[in-house]
Amino acid sequence: MSTTIAELSLSPAYRLAQRSLACWLEPGQAEARRAAFAARAALSGLDPTERSRIARWLAWLEVAAQSRGSLSPRARVQRLDASLHQAMQDALTRLPGQTVVARTGKHRRSA
Repeated sequence: MSTTIAELSLSPAYRLAQRSLACWLEPGQAEARRAAFAARAALSGLDPTERSRIARWLAWLEVAAQSRGSLSPRARVQRLDASLHQAMQDALTRLPGQTVVARTGKHRRSA
């Protein structure tokens, strides 16, 4: 069974939190402080299951940022919400195909 969740089955609180976080994570936003408050408010409406889904989504954003060589959302998430940051770190370790080598970017050279 696939763990993919259809957009329509996600709760309104989850969708609001995801959109708020996405707006807050966008680089160069002039109203970053206001967006941070909106993101925190939206996160407060999530149940534990939805919070873990958001953490997994953020973990995938981290992987995407690393693969593109762009700015990591890790530090910003830590400043926004320490418990969400920890959940994101835990989710990073559970992503499929993610190894310590892949996360750190330190690849061994072959002989």
